[in-house]
Amino acid sequence: MSSYLLSRLFQTVVTLFVMSVLVFVGLYMVGNPVDVLLSPMATPAERLEIIRAFGLDRPVWEQYLVFVSNALQGDLGNSFIFNQPARHLILQRLPATLELAFTALAMGLVLGIPLGIWAGLKPDSFASKSVMAFSILGFSLPTFWIGLVMIMVFSVQLGWLPASGRGDTVDLFGVPVSFLSLDGWSHLLLPAFNLALFKISLIIRLTRAGVMEVMQLDFVRFARAKGISEKRILRVHVLKNTLIPLITVIGLELGSLIAFAVVTETIFAWPGMGKLIIDAISVLDRPVILAYLMITVVMFSVINLLVDILYSIVDPRVRFEGGSR
Repeated sequence: MSSYLLSRLFQTVVTLFVMSVLVFVGLYMVGNPVDVLLSPMATPAERLEIIRAFGLDRPVWEQYLVFVSNALQGDLGNSFIFNQPARHLILQRLPATLELAFTALAMGLVLGIPLGIWAGLKPDSFASKSVMAFSILGFSLPTFWIGLVMIMVFSVQLGWLPASGRGDTVDLFGVPVSFLSLDGWSHLLLPAFNLALFKISLIIRLTRAGVMEVMQLDFVRFARAKGISEKRILRVHVLKNTLIPLITVIGLELGSLIAFAVVTETIFAWPGMGKLIIDAISVLDRPVILAYLMITVVMFSVINLLVDILYSIVDPRVRFEGGSR
């Protein structure tokens, strides 16, 4: 286990290095933030002062080395727009994004797994075909369009749920969360379901395929021949073997929910990292963009590591040492 953890830590460091180089060079080549920060009426002296203040007069390799040196000390730079540490801005918005992502994942699991099992146990029934039709729609319809439709129906026409914002929050161990208040839940439901819809469809299809495959295996037939009830066969044999491959997918999807909640947060004005990164990109706020990407890569790596460990617990055939994994 220790050697595997060291190997994954090394992979994370290499990934962070490669990503930081690519993103830094890419941001350097795409426009000049000074053109966004200064008005067209600014004098050359004012322009030069801003360039020197942000260190943009240095060669790109020197700017990158300064960034890496500061990043190793936990300093990801100051935002050009807010004049605050970029790390602080990202971490300030992180709880809202995590709350949205985990709520969407919970919706995906609570709705996707039972519907997938139902569709897998009776694949030729009308209900199963209806569930699969729903999953196809979840894959096909664009997230931004679904979000706008939900706002029009549930917020504008019916007036049941608010269209934007986070609502009232309650501090949980010093972190503001929305799910502990009724008003917060009313603000959370629409964006969370909008973000979860694709995941629900994915989990439905994976679970259905897994159930149909496992139900045809010999050990299930043998269990039936022994007179074991269908409920026990489903709970002990089918579900356990179906959930093993789902664990990896669910872990990766959690990372994607965190990283790609940008569209949902923008549509519903959810005050998370996604909305912040959109605002930062529009004004070429390089420190905020870099800080967001670095923190996202670290979260992806940690989530993948936890998924691998959980996978080994669920499936005893998986081992970290001895050459089998």
